[in-house]
Amino acid sequence: MTSSELGSFLRAHRARLHPDDVSLVSYGRRRVAGLRREEVAVLAGMNADYYARLEQGRERRPSPQILDSLCRALHLDDDARDHLYRLAGSVPDGGGPQPHESASPALRQLLGAFPDTPAFVIDPAMDLLAANPLADELFSPFQRADNLARMTFRDPAARQFFVHWQRAAEATVAALRQATGLTPHYPRLRALVADLTATSEEFTSLWRAQTVHGKTHSAKELLHPEVGPLSLTYQSFDVRGAPGQQLLIYHAEPGSPSADALTLLGTLAATPLTPPPGHKPPASQPAPAGGSAPPSDRRAPRRG
Repeated sequence: MTSSELGSFLRAHRARLHPDDVSLVSYGRRRVAGLRREEVAVLAGMNADYYARLEQGRERRPSPQILDSLCRALHLDDDARDHLYRLAGSVPDGGGPQPHESASPALRQLLGAFPDTPAFVIDPAMDLLAANPLADELFSPFQRADNLARMTFRDPAARQFFVHWQRAAEATVAALRQATGLTPHYPRLRALVADLTATSEEFTSLWRAQTVHGKTHSAKELLHPEVGPLSLTYQSFDVRGAPGQQLLIYHAEPGSPSADALTLLGTLAATPLTPPPGHKPPASQPAPAGGSAPPSDRRAPRRG
């Protein structure tokens, strides 16, 4: 990571705090949003000139003690604290193996063990590497369900699919920001951020906010055109055999209307499309004799 990224991170989090938030008395006319550099230095117990050098990129390797003091002064949560350490070079910076770009056969088989709930696998760039049939059906409103970030910012369907689109967008960017600290040299992640920065003003604004949060668990309020509102929660699990990959499982409260809606969505996923008159499946790809469809590698364009 570059020193300019460390400085940008510090400035963004300094701007979020008001003197009242940290029990400081405000004095004089304030020309900047949030705390002054001198105030952060006082809170962190360090020389103001040293802190200024950190923001300006002239001090590149602060000690762990300095970083701990900054975390306390800026009220950083665990995700933001870890990200700050990575930016300062206190953890390995991209020295590990590159993330796997495909889900293993065993992981795809595991997805099939969740027939009643959407389950899918993503990489650090939020590419959908594999999904079970119910997840495919859940994301069917999107033109191409192949990358969660592009779906959120580039597909018009997202504005209706995510009931709270702004919240979903913020969470997406915060997860990408964390991923850039964990896998800073991953080409697909760099390309995605560059693409969305060039094409989406909303993404760019959120990216500059420097918010950092990983995908762990949260609530999702969705609106599916075929089954209506869905109130879901999700859990994410790191795939130990493929660093950088995550398994996400969506869940509805048992007996709730959302659970009923997921059941209906499952019947849609299990119902084959009616082929046009005279259509014959290719000899190399015979129609399945029965049973549920296998998990997919990538999502095809939605049904017309």
